[in-house]
Amino acid sequence: MNGKNGKNVNQKLHSSHDSPDSHSSPEAARSVIPPRGDYQTLLSFQKAEVVYDITFRFAHRFLARGDRTIDQMIQSARSGKQNILEGSKAGTTSKEMEIKLTNVGRASLEELLRDYRDYLRVRDLPLWDKDSKQARFVRDLGRKTPQTFELYRDFVETRPPQVIANIAICLIHQANYLIDQQLKTLEKEFVEQGGLRERMTRARLNYRNQRPRQ
Repeated sequence: MNGKNGKNVNQKLHSSHDSPDSHSSPEAARSVIPPRGDYQTLLSFQKAEVVYDITFRFAHRFLARGDRTIDQMIQSARSGKQNILEGSKAGTTSKEMEIKLTNVGRASLEELLRDYRDYLRVRDLPLWDKDSKQARFVRDLGRKTPQTFELYRDFVETRPPQVIANIAICLIHQANYLIDQQLKTLEKEFVEQGGLRERMTRARLNYRNQRPRQ
């Protein structure tokens, strides 16, 4: 699900993640605890939340009662969105923890992606090609902001399971791409700015150097 849509989505990621609280600004770079944006403005979180809402309905509607896959899929979807949320919040004091939690969210969505693919494969149901008409339609929906379940509700409530599973797969690909870009930015910030202890040391040294000599 990359290509042209990937570029557009990546641009939206940067506009929502880096605008009012950009870590690249001189003020942010000097801050001991850098400002953070609202995690709800992150497109990666928005898409992960939509994936959770779709998965909750899909699992309860199309998987047999008592199937352990129901809990596994829902838990993977929840872990994906919650770890993005918790990582964003943790980033105020620990860049390392933000990277770690965001990686956990990425891994959870990858596991969920495999579950959806397994659902289609074992039932001999089609997996959409990324350049198919259906996949392109989902990409068009994926360009709308904010991303909410309401954009997909009608399809989730009226289409057969193979269509819903493919929609979820498309959205997981989009979310994973966004998270990958997010992680690259976080790692770059960590290399350039260091962790909390390093920022505290720099702030203390700057304070001492700026004090008037007695």
